[in-house]
Amino acid sequence: MSSRSRVTTAVTVRAPAKINLYLAVGAARPDGFHPVATVYQAIGLYDDLTARPGGSGTNPVRLALHAADHVDAGAVPLAPGTNLVHRAAQLLGAHHGRTLRADVEIAKAVPVAGGLAGGSADAAAALVALDRLHDLRTPDEALLAIAAELGSDVPFSLLGGTAAGVGRGEQVTPYSDPAIADAAWWWVVVPQALGLSTPSVYQHFDRMRPDAAESVVVPDRVIAALASQDPVTLAAVLHNDLQAPALDLRPELADVLADGEAAGALRGIVSGSGPTCVFLCGSPDEAREVAGRLQASYDVVLVATGPVAGAHRVEYV
Repeated sequence: MSSRSRVTTAVTVRAPAKINLYLAVGAARPDGFHPVATVYQAIGLYDDLTARPGGSGTNPVRLALHAADHVDAGAVPLAPGTNLVHRAAQLLGAHHGRTLRADVEIAKAVPVAGGLAGGSADAAAALVALDRLHDLRTPDEALLAIAAELGSDVPFSLLGGTAAGVGRGEQVTPYSDPAIADAAWWWVVVPQALGLSTPSVYQHFDRMRPDAAESVVVPDRVIAALASQDPVTLAAVLHNDLQAPALDLRPELADVLADGEAAGALRGIVSGSGPTCVFLCGSPDEAREVAGRLQASYDVVLVATGPVAGAHRVEYV
């Protein structure tokens, strides 16, 4: 987020998927949002967003999409005003008192409605790309504030790494402990062809957990497990309060979790609001072995490491 070079032709920004290593959800607040306490991790599964001079009077930011085979391209809204990228351009432009115009192309590999914050990744990438394209030099603090207006996961998509999230998830604090920041974890990712609506999962959580606490925290044992750099220790504390409602809505996900653990993963967990399932493995070789075994039963099985950097500019040579 620190580059300040002037760009006039094209800017490509890469933004990662996120998973929640721990997610505690509280009772809904009067504004309808739920308080959460979470540990985010950015993993090596990315969307690339390229912004070029363009746009039109009626459509200042024109979107085009190139989707990986495992991504449901039809589920990505592209019409004017329908995508978080449009909203990102509006808010960033309002901050600078101008209308931002661009032709934006998204090369999408993060599944849609999968619990991996793919839409948030695109919004974060758009903030960085449009800032660089128009040489706006927006301070990082202002970008994070705009990101928080866009959605709960967008600030983390800017920062990446491993971080704590509180409030509705938008108040993000990176873990500065080198034992946590520098650790490498290996994940097998199994997306689903049919997405799952985040609001529907939260609504089902409310029905299943009428006794949910008003406030939630990340337990010390989770931080200690991260600092241990031991995958077995971390596997034991992985937790997601939204997993039970996601499994109740999509019972077949329980089979996915069981299959991944039977294939050798240390632990499987639903990512965010689902339906993507992620599996922690003990090493790169173990992750590849688990992925190979799961490929016999599932069309899409991906291997990713974490943590990785948040939204950042890339250049192709």
